[in-house]
Amino acid sequence: MPTRIFALAFLLFCTLLAGCGAKDDPLAALEAAVQQLQDNLEAKNNSAVLDQLHPQFSAQGEFDREWAQRTMLLLFMRHKNVEVLALSTASYVHETYREKGFTEAQVALVGAESLVPDSARHFIVEMEWWLEGDDWKLARLKWQ
Repeated sequence: MPTRIFALAFLLFCTLLAGCGAKDDPLAALEAAVQQLQDNLEAKNNSAVLDQLHPQFSAQGEFDREWAQRTMLLLFMRHKNVEVLALSTASYVHETYREKGFTEAQVALVGAESLVPDSARHFIVEMEWWLEGDDWKLARLKWQ
């Protein structure tokens, strides 16, 4: 169960990138999408997070958007404060298929009821983003 609760660490790792999303720079737009996802998660804005998930979103090859929605609800109900610490990150746009972007990160997810953390977990996260029009959507997610 803790794996499911903290599975959204994949999303929370988004502190890793703080890009300035220029439309003519796909990498900057990807970094901006990652930052926006992180902001939405820390604000506990479920609907905004779901808007950033691709309709064909898949986590670990078996979980879908509905699972992501349920997991976020559980995580946000369990922890008043959620924080992510990006230990290392790397993002890039595929050289041939420019509509695909990738982000890899090591993150620590910290949950707390007050100022003192009551849980912390470390994750290695791999994310695949697909460009839809002008927006990057999170399509695939894997974590360890």
